[in-house]
Amino acid sequence: MKRDALVRALRRYAAKKNLPFELDKGGGKGSHYRLRLGDAVTTVQSGELSPLLVTRICKQLGVDPAAI
Repeated sequence: MKRDALVRALRRYAAKKNLPFELDKGGGKGSHYRLRLGDAVTTVQSGELSPLLVTRICKQLGVDPAAI
């Protein structure tokens, strides 16, 4: 899954669950993004994300990976 696809899916999830969503493109190091979903914050790298990495990002944000 590409980073942009994950961001879109998480944005839809946040809208459905009525959670605040914030994407800071300058907050990460290099080409990384800082993503805030509700009270949770994580960093998302650029490019292709492995299924394991997507699962870990979702876990950090408190999201069931099957829900996105």
